[in-house]
Amino acid sequence: MRRIAKIDPWKVITTEVKQDKRVQESLTSIGNGYMGLRGNFEEGYSGDTHIGTYLAGIWYPDKTRVGWWKNGYPEYFGKVINATNFIPVRILIDEHPIDLAVDEVKEYQLELDMKTGLLKRTYVWSKDGIEVEFNFTRFVSIKTKELAVINIEAKVLRGNPMIEIMPLLDGDVVNEDSNYDEKFWLECDRGLTPYPYLTTKTLENNFGTERFTVTTMMSNHVKGLSKEDTNEAEMMVSETYKGNVPEGETVTLTKHVSVVTSRDRAASDHIKVAQGILDEASKESFNELKNAHINEWAERWNNADVVIDGDAESQQGIRFNIFQLFSTYYGEDPRLNVGPKGFTGEKYGGATYWDTESCILPMYLSITDKEVSKQLLLYRYNQLEEAYVNASKQGLKGALYPMVTFTGIECHNEWEITFEEIHRNGAIAHAIFNYTTYYDDESYLLDQGVEVLTGISRFWADRVHYSKRAKKYMIHGVTGPNEYENNVNNNWYTNTMAAWTLRYTLETLDKLSNEKKAQLDISDHERNQWQDIVSNMYFPEDEALDIFVQHDTFLDKDLRPVDALSQNERPINQNWSWDKILRSPFIKQADVLQGMYFLNHEFKFSEKENNFNFYEPMTVHESSLSPLVHSILASELGKIEKAFEMYERTARLDLDNYNNDTEDGLHITSMSGGWLSIVHGFAGMRTLTGELSFAPYCPEKWNGYDFKLKYRGRLIQVIVHKETVEFVLEEGDALSFTLYDKEVLLKDNLKQAIQK
Repeated sequence: MRRIAKIDPWKVITTEVKQDKRVQESLTSIGNGYMGLRGNFEEGYSGDTHIGTYLAGIWYPDKTRVGWWKNGYPEYFGKVINATNFIPVRILIDEHPIDLAVDEVKEYQLELDMKTGLLKRTYVWSKDGIEVEFNFTRFVSIKTKELAVINIEAKVLRGNPMIEIMPLLDGDVVNEDSNYDEKFWLECDRGLTPYPYLTTKTLENNFGTERFTVTTMMSNHVKGLSKEDTNEAEMMVSETYKGNVPEGETVTLTKHVSVVTSRDRAASDHIKVAQGILDEASKESFNELKNAHINEWAERWNNADVVIDGDAESQQGIRFNIFQLFSTYYGEDPRLNVGPKGFTGEKYGGATYWDTESCILPMYLSITDKEVSKQLLLYRYNQLEEAYVNASKQGLKGALYPMVTFTGIECHNEWEITFEEIHRNGAIAHAIFNYTTYYDDESYLLDQGVEVLTGISRFWADRVHYSKRAKKYMIHGVTGPNEYENNVNNNWYTNTMAAWTLRYTLETLDKLSNEKKAQLDISDHERNQWQDIVSNMYFPEDEALDIFVQHDTFLDKDLRPVDALSQNERPINQNWSWDKILRSPFIKQADVLQGMYFLNHEFKFSEKENNFNFYEPMTVHESSLSPLVHSILASELGKIEKAFEMYERTARLDLDNYNNDTEDGLHITSMSGGWLSIVHGFAGMRTLTGELSFAPYCPEKWNGYDFKLKYRGRLIQVIVHKETVEFVLEEGDALSFTLYDKEVLLKDNLKQAIQK
């Protein structure tokens, strides 16, 4: 673990320029749900850096590259693509270009303020008797989604230097993960009026997917220098400002940038729209624009903040998680979803994974308006037709949702994922159940949701096979959530979620109108087949160990705890061959335990305890999704130290670079893990039975914590201390719920002793 950021409850701060530069860039990424960028330097950096600017829903189908083509492979690997770099401002002092990879500076500080969504940098540069203090401030506006603002102040502390600044737009960008080293953009247009702008369009592709047009325009407001020139070249436009600056004087640049895409605006309107946004921005001062943005962040924090008393590390971790989640997705656009890296990097292609249903939805149910969670469900419903296409490519009936997608079509090209990690269908079904039980609202379930469930159930019914020898239904050739085992038979989690989905679908069918039943066209024979699978599914178990077995041959492995590994072997995915990993007993992420988390209400305490005790010691937690599941279950089982250890790992996964991969971007879709570990874990909140319950405790390291949640028209504040728990009904009607297995009534305030 390498900690590069100081501990601060609201900020990510570093005073090192070059230490783990790419990690710094990831940690100081900012976004507004529409666009975002890594924490790159405006003035440029000639050292190792990953320049990244990303736009929501803007992607390219990069042709699949494999050594041996297999039937059913996706034709392309969809990728979020690096867009026009709009932050550059080249700075020269007496003709010397400032470059922090070369120049030595003092009083350097890089600061991400999570409360306000501002990224700031300051340092003092000196050379040959000249000394200049620089202050940089940047934000992508929450108030106006298509607007970004950069403010730079240069104060001359010593000397009378010639200062030259060149704000520019650079469209000559690359994706580090391009399969064929291609650049994905073509220039369509550029110009210097009404403001400097650059219009680019994605390359043609052979897959019939949409091509995107993006116009980026800037207006620059400079004090203390004179405008010298405007320039344009292929994929670049710029302006130059220059002048002698006396000692004690300050030069200021405020750069407004508008980014307009063809997803939202007709390409023919881009110039007009971008100009209108910049004209409006120019009517306000930098501070006015900044304050409007800060006020929007204050609204978001008002109902989502988790306050921790007595542990600044934990406080910083949970706020960092919430900040980056809200920077990535806030539910404004039903066409969008939550990419694993958000706006912070290119790894995993930036597409939608099952992470959304397994991790994001359970948190967003409680902290955002109901409509936001419904949009996450509608995203999948709107791609149901494509899910049928995905199943047909595997020669199967029904609907197979993709592991990785932008449009609903599978675009991941690793066979063990594309063909075998079919358990993702179970997460899609469980999300419908989770939404329905949380809100006590079956309207989505009985309309769109049942169509999704039917498609998934038809897939499961065709994917299973009947073993005459065992007289059971089985599922062979799969990869479970534990991706360190491929092509296994009867993965317990996959079989469990398949049978549960079929059961849930059958229960839902009984609630339908005759009209809806006729629309679905499910025969009695089909229903009987589904019920037979539910009744006769094979689940690997071991009576002697009293556990559910991860898959048929797992117990034949050389079973060892993670403690048997030396530290220089960790993480094993960066030190071992894949062959060695597959043969080992070590588990990447919760597998059996994932099922016990999803269907928590269906398992006995002893079953959870026995399986946790068996599997957790063999789990290396090299998936970002793993710690949150273990933390929640550990809290339920009274394993307080383990619960807190896993909380720290999930909440500070990137801040402390646990998996040595933060340089590739942040683990956005697991950033709900800290919140879930607190609310579902430490506070013991459950809703899966359709009823609300709590069993709170306070971690030993904390003095207390409090959070708010939305539940069926109420806003509830939960305040937990060492000895007491208090519930405050801030909005809505009185509510009955279960506290430590006893029913209580919340009218306004309710205070109880912590049950030890």
